[in-house]
Amino acid sequence: MKRFGTEGRVYPGTHYVVSRTEEIADFIERIKQGRYIVLFAPRQTGKTTFFRWAIEALTTQDSTYFPIQLNFEEYEEYTAVDFYASLYREIRKEIERVFQKREAAPSDALVQFLADTEITEHVSMREFFEEFAQHLTHHNYQRVVLIIDEFGGIPRTAIKGFLGSLRHIYLSDEVRCPHSIGIVGIKSITQLSEEKSISPFNIQDEFNLPNFSLKQVQELIGQYTTEVGQGFAPEVIAAIHKQTGGQPVLVNRLAQILTEELDIPKAEPITMSHFSVAHAQLLRGRNTNIQHLTTNIRKDPRFENVLMTIMTRDEGIDFNLDNDIINELFMYGVIKEGPDGMCEILNPIYLYRIMRVFKPLVNGLEDEYFLKNDF
Repeated sequence: MKRFGTEGRVYPGTHYVVSRTEEIADFIERIKQGRYIVLFAPRQTGKTTFFRWAIEALTTQDSTYFPIQLNFEEYEEYTAVDFYASLYREIRKEIERVFQKREAAPSDALVQFLADTEITEHVSMREFFEEFAQHLTHHNYQRVVLIIDEFGGIPRTAIKGFLGSLRHIYLSDEVRCPHSIGIVGIKSITQLSEEKSISPFNIQDEFNLPNFSLKQVQELIGQYTTEVGQGFAPEVIAAIHKQTGGQPVLVNRLAQILTEELDIPKAEPITMSHFSVAHAQLLRGRNTNIQHLTTNIRKDPRFENVLMTIMTRDEGIDFNLDNDIINELFMYGVIKEGPDGMCEILNPIYLYRIMRVFKPLVNGLEDEYFLKNDF
C-alpha cells in the first residue's frame, strides 16, 4: 500500500502524489522556448521532485532534448578549481545516464571527446558545451537542457564566472548550448551574488510552483480512498487545505496522522472529530517542516518584530520584496502576499507555531488563534 510522503522526495510507486500536470506542461513549454528558468523556494515545497518529474518526461518522451541534472549542494566549501573538476565528472555521469535510459550508445567520437576533455573554469565550461552540442547532432539530440538543484551551494569564488558564462551563452547569436537552463534553490541569485551585473537577471524566467490547491488536495486524498476504500468527509479535506494553506509537507503530514497514527478503522469514514485530534497533534508535535520554520524565524532578531507586527497590528506591513527582511521571510516560506497587498503568515498552522516561539511577548493570542481558525 502507498503512503503519504513527508520526508524527502516522493515517488509515484510508493507515495500518493499530486500529478502537477498543468505545472509540468508549463515548465516543459518554457524549456522548448529556450528559457532560462529559475525557481527559488523554501525547502520541502516539492520543487526538487517537480523538476525531476519534468526532466524524466523530457528524457523518455522527447528525444529532441538531452537533459542533464546537477546538484550543487556539496560544493559550498570547494575551491573554484575543485568545483569545476567535480562538475565535469557529474556532467559525464549524467550524459552516460541519459544514453542508458534511452537504451542508446554514444558515438566513438563522443566517447573520445569526453575522455579528452577537462573543465577547469567557466570559459572551458562554455567551450565544452559548444563542442558537446556538435557531437549530439550525430545522435539527433539537438538541444541540451541543464537543471541545477541546490544552486545556492555554488562556491562564492565560482559564481561570478559561472553566471557570466550562462549569460554569454544565452545572448549568443549562434544555436545555444545549453538550449535551456533550470536553476533551483532557496536563495535567489541576487542574494548569492554581489556582482548583479554579471548574472542573467534580465533574461531569467521565474517559475512559480504554488502550494496545493483545494482541488489538488482532493486529488491526493482521492488516491488513498480509491486504493484503501476509506473516505474523507468533504469538510475534512477543506479543513486540511485551509489549515495548511496547501503546503505540501503539512498536507501529507495531516493525512498521514489520520490514516496511519489514529487507528481509525478502515471501514469508518474520517470525520471532523478525527481531524480535530490530528490537527492538535500536528500543532503540538515536532516534524522537519516545523523545525525549519522555527529555526528560520530565529535566525535574525529583526524577524520577531516584523512577524509580531504582521500578526497583531491592524495596520500590517506592506508586502515589499525590496525590503531584505520581507524578502528573506518570503524565501523561507514564512509569509505570503495577501489579497490586499499586505504580508500574511503562510497558513494558520505556521501562525500558531510562530505564536508559540514568541509566546512571552504574545501571551493570550493562542486563544484568539483558535477562535479565528474554527476550521
